[in-house]
Amino acid sequence: MKQDALSSLHPAVSMLYFALVLGFSMFFAHPVCLAASLSCAISYGIYLKGRRAVRFNLLYMLPMLIITALINPAFSHGGVTILAYLPSGNPLTLESILYGAAAAVTLITAISWFMCFNEVMTSDKLVYLFGRIIPALSLILSMALRFVPRFTAQIKVIANAQRCLGRDVSRGSIISRARYGVKILSILITWALENAIDTADSMKNRGYGLPGRTAFSIFRFTRRDKQVLLFIAAAAGTIACGAVFGRLRFSYIPITGGAPFDAVQLGLFAVYLALCAAPLFLNVKENVKWKAITRTLP
Repeated sequence: MKQDALSSLHPAVSMLYFALVLGFSMFFAHPVCLAASLSCAISYGIYLKGRRAVRFNLLYMLPMLIITALINPAFSHGGVTILAYLPSGNPLTLESILYGAAAAVTLITAISWFMCFNEVMTSDKLVYLFGRIIPALSLILSMALRFVPRFTAQIKVIANAQRCLGRDVSRGSIISRARYGVKILSILITWALENAIDTADSMKNRGYGLPGRTAFSIFRFTRRDKQVLLFIAAAAGTIACGAVFGRLRFSYIPITGGAPFDAVQLGLFAVYLALCAAPLFLNVKENVKWKAITRTLP
């Protein structure tokens, strides 16, 4: 992962930011809000993960977006603009297609923000935030976030070991490849269960979760954290007020439409875009500052 400004902030600030953008992304159905959140989430993911994020978006996210958007019109037939009739006799409406596309964008946006969350909010930050309040849930969350990268690395180790024994899942008949794949999966599950037990025993022996237990922390709430927190709170408060007064209202069924466009709504869209793009702005600011410092060095 590249040097990231949001990752260097206090964990409470980063956690609040992701909670807000995820909540707003799943709550607001306005096309402008969906487009702003999706574009910022994908851009931030590409900044954090580079080519891996681009490959993941093209191979998995794009097909998921198309499939999800196409499934909804097959089951939802609400709307007043009938485009055609399906073989079953149900109408195919424009509103159902738009609603399916909006639902697909919402799903992809949430997944993209969770990918960024997984990169920024490491297990030590989660333990720091929730270790004293809910120690058991904190431990489970930290283990869950480590699940995918650790299992991905471990399954490569197991597959390479099995390949040395002549059990290569990329060669042979379909039956033999399936048998080798099941063997690798069985070994992986056994390793995961043993690892979970070892982790739980280790944390218990260290006194994790006991009342009065102290813990070392490297996180300090600085002036920079306060400034970012004030911006996040102001932006979120403005967006919430706009939503309460219906300025971000938008519906797809039975008729597509929302609140009338005016200067107030344009301002809300600008604030929403600024909130979603805040990590990118912070990184640009830090990069500019770093280049200015390096120019002054001999």
